[in-house]
Order: sequence, then C-alpha cells, then structure tokens
Amino acid sequence: MLRKSLMLLAGVSLGWAALSPGQLPAQALPVLPTWGESMAKDVPYVPTPQEVVDAMLNIANVNRDDILLDLGSGDGRIVISAVKNHQVKRAVGVEIDPSLVAESRRNIQAAGVADRAEILQQNLFDTDLSKYTVITMYLLPSVNLRLRHKLLRLKPGTRIVSHAFDMGGWKPDQVQRVDGRDVYLWIVPEPDKVNPEFLKEVKQ
Repeated sequence: MLRKSLMLLAGVSLGWAALSPGQLPAQALPVLPTWGESMAKDVPYVPTPQEVVDAMLNIANVNRDDILLDLGSGDGRIVISAVKNHQVKRAVGVEIDPSLVAESRRNIQAAGVADRAEILQQNLFDTDLSKYTVITMYLLPSVNLRLRHKLLRLKPGTRIVSHAFDMGGWKPDQVQRVDGRDVYLWIVPEPDKVNPEFLKEVKQ
C-alpha cells in the first residue's frame, strides 16, 4: 500500500499535493515520507484494488507452503487475502503508520486469520527478508531499486511481486495487466545468474 505524503519525493509533481484523494489520477505515483521519519498519522494511503491483490497472489502461485511478506501493508488486505484465499502457512505485513497498523490488526481479527497473520510496525528497510518465500510490494520505483540488491541475495526461487513499478534493469519473469495496472513477478535466480551490477546498493 502507498501513501500520499505532504513531503513529495523526486519525480512527483508538486501540484499533486493540493489534490484531494478523489481528484488524484488513477495511476498517480505514490509517495512516501523521508526514511527514518515516522509517517504523519493523518496522511491517507492508496490501497491496492482487490482485483490487483488477487492478481499479485495468483501470478506468484501463492499456496499453502508459502510464508508471505507484504512491504507497506496498509490495511492488511494482501496479508488477509493470502491466508483466506491461498491458505499460506503465514502472512506478515510491515507498516510504519501506527494508525494503519491498528486498523490492519483489527481487520485481521475480523477476518478470523489472526492465527496465521500479523502486522509489524517498522521501517521496511529494517525488515529481515530472508524468512519468506513470497514478497509483495507497492512502492516507489526508487524504493524498489534500493531493495533490489537485498532481494537478489535471497534464496533462489523466492518470488517477488510488485504492483505498478519495476526493478530497473532486473527484468521481470512475468508481467500481467490488470484493470489498467501492471503487476510484475520476479523469481530470484541462482547467484551465478545475477548481474553483479544489481548487487550494488543504490543510495537514496
């Protein structure tokens, strides 16, 4: 899930800051707060439509053997869908906004999946990615690139799914168009198949 922050990152038009949520273009670029800072509690977020959530989980063939991580989990809908509709072993969301953490935890309880789902309140860059077989995200292109070197060091076969944004030169294994939106799938390759340039950390 993505937030519309009052502090816009590079590449996003300053004029968008004045738009109300209803006026934002359907494909409006998401923006995030400066890393290391807590997100303002009253900043709205842009949820991933349920049909895109379903496509993200389907394109990765998410199943009962998986442990899924959703980076920027918002109201918890991907985490909940992974448990309810794909019967994953466990689904974990990472969210920095405390109000969304509280909301998503309530949603998890209401959906009856608290035994296999949880939400962690923390910065996604502080998250241990190595425990998971599937990682989903809806983040800025610049954030995807900052994560790329970490993702490529995960266990080969780990599936990475992104709503809307790619990983630069790391070409996806599959792309699906859903209601005018792109869903990307990467499968982490064997170490000898990784471009060494992609293992270099991309600075903020």
